[in-house]
Amino acid sequence: MFQSRHFKHWPTHLPRKLEPPTKTIFQNLVVSAERFPEKTAIFFYGTTISYRDLLHQTESLAAYLRDDCHVKKGDRVILDLQSSPQFVIGYYAILALGALVVPISPMNVTDEINHYCTDSGARIAIASQDVVKEFKDALDQNFIDRLIVATYSDFISKYFTGEIPTNIAEEKISFNIVQVMDWSSIPQENVNLNKTEINLSDLAAILYTSGTTGRPKGCMHTHETIMRNIEGAVLWEGMSSTSVLLTTAPLFHVTGMQHSMNAGIAASGSLVILPRWDPKIAGELIERYACTHWANVPTMVVDLLAEPTVETRDLSSLQNIFGGGSSMPESVAQELFDRCGIRYMEGYGMTEAISQTHMNPPQDLRKQCLGIPTFDTMATIIDPETLRELGPNETGEIVASGPQIMLGYWEREDANKESFIEINGDRFFRTGDLGRYDEDGFFYISDRIKRMINASGFKVWPAEVEATLYKHPAIKELAIISSPDPRRGETVKAMIVLKGAYKNNTSEKEIIDWSREHMASYKIPRLVEFVTELPRSASGKIQWRLLQEDEWQQQS
Repeated sequence: MFQSRHFKHWPTHLPRKLEPPTKTIFQNLVVSAERFPEKTAIFFYGTTISYRDLLHQTESLAAYLRDDCHVKKGDRVILDLQSSPQFVIGYYAILALGALVVPISPMNVTDEINHYCTDSGARIAIASQDVVKEFKDALDQNFIDRLIVATYSDFISKYFTGEIPTNIAEEKISFNIVQVMDWSSIPQENVNLNKTEINLSDLAAILYTSGTTGRPKGCMHTHETIMRNIEGAVLWEGMSSTSVLLTTAPLFHVTGMQHSMNAGIAASGSLVILPRWDPKIAGELIERYACTHWANVPTMVVDLLAEPTVETRDLSSLQNIFGGGSSMPESVAQELFDRCGIRYMEGYGMTEAISQTHMNPPQDLRKQCLGIPTFDTMATIIDPETLRELGPNETGEIVASGPQIMLGYWEREDANKESFIEINGDRFFRTGDLGRYDEDGFFYISDRIKRMINASGFKVWPAEVEATLYKHPAIKELAIISSPDPRRGETVKAMIVLKGAYKNNTSEKEIIDWSREHMASYKIPRLVEFVTELPRSASGKIQWRLLQEDEWQQQS
């Protein structure tokens, strides 16, 4: 059976099944603070935060959310921050109240933020001061009642002399808006945070992902689904209280959230937070803090090894480097081994699974391979049309079942019906990825059924970009496709038919500049091509796949 074929390659030091979790996510922080109160939980630009202090600040914010913002169990709270101490504190404070954290990318702009607020029903948001302008419309239209604004530089040591990104170093800005509250004004005295009864089956987070229908959908995760992957990551990647995690993957994304922040805190390790990727500084941090674990996307490893200043850095402390989103080039993997003596651990997951469903076993790391199903997880390949289960080395759609899979999409029963199927009485999630598994039970990806573009690990859904671009007055019709990119792997390209009146007075730059105002930066078309018409099928549908295949052939 497909469920057991991979067990002959299972790590011999690990159990095949895990006991159900007994703690909620917030309790991980409480336990770590009780075990190691003076241990450094976070390093951030010269500032160190102990577990005792991290818990205290978390409880102070939770008390403010409860008493002044009237946040209660089941409420949703937007978290719009880059990786920072404030993200960690905000995340755990929301969960301490039994509320749902709704993390979103700081690259989102007004239209996207309005959707997240109205779709989730969140009335409170926590954001950095550099994105307040994007929340102004939500405040004006009463989509949210209160915006708590954080200044990253509040957590930077005055003795730190290294390089700091401009938006991180920015001094505090005062906003004359009645609904806006400055994070630093929140009382920090000892608080009485009455324990909220939280069950593992209670919802903990709504994480948004897009898809074929355009508008992002919220993935509903409970404390148990999230805890299942946290505990799995700690064991599989060999984390302990001595672990030091280089935190470069964004914490609003499941890779950074689970494999850096949540797993690190559950293991009572230390997080070395770098909010904006910089290979020069990353190399310095690995050496200075003797980082042992690093979750990333492969392009970060490429950048690190190509950075001249890193050539003389001591990277020998690294014990586990994990990532996914795209395949690791074999030559880079070999260079990493030559430098650090460790192999890159590739995995496979998605927001709907709060990260991993597959991981390469530590003793048998295979290249360009998704790995094997992780703890308590089943996966197989089906024919996407007939839903018939396929055998080894037959290509079809990857489907997965496990305790980490989301309950479903927030208020989207239509999407739930399309996304789940039953096999032998078990509920499986349809990933939309085409792949196969071999005789050993290792899985490999080959293509996508869904129109997803993977740009440096960021998922871009063409239907969402198209829906936004159609608001531009000059565009008659368009198709978003992927184009090969030497650094990003693939990038976003817009094939556009202009309306007659705009044909001679609309430039590619104008489309790109307009896009910058209406969507997150990673979604913006980097390439724009104007055409007289787009190919259509007999039923009139735009044949985007033909355009994409032609694009890749021309660029190869």
